[in-house]
Amino acid sequence: MRLWHFAVCLCLVFSSYGFAAPKDQRNRGAELFTVAGCQHCHTIRNVGGHKGPDLSGVGRILTKAKIREQILHGGKQMPPFTDELEPAEVNDLVAYLRSCRQKSKTSQATSGLALDKGISH
Repeated sequence: MRLWHFAVCLCLVFSSYGFAAPKDQRNRGAELFTVAGCQHCHTIRNVGGHKGPDLSGVGRILTKAKIREQILHGGKQMPPFTDELEPAEVNDLVAYLRSCRQKSKTSQATSGLALDKGISH
């Protein structure tokens, strides 16, 4: 019985650690987003620049792989950051950006307009 209790406690400790790690990673990514200057071009939740796209809902739209690819290789007007960021930093940014799931104002406005006209999605 004691061994079973110990095993359950051990599982709880490791599972809570597993949940804490991604939150820490997201927090580091959020800090890096500001420190690395991403905020100069990109907006998240109405804070930041407007040169690049609003990333408030990027986590609902792009996969981890697509976000990583965009950060590392750039595209359109965004420069690549392969040489500027460490792999752990890229992982942190990806975790943070995947957590950004707020609907954009345009999709909220479209939803509101559709509701006003009695159209359902």
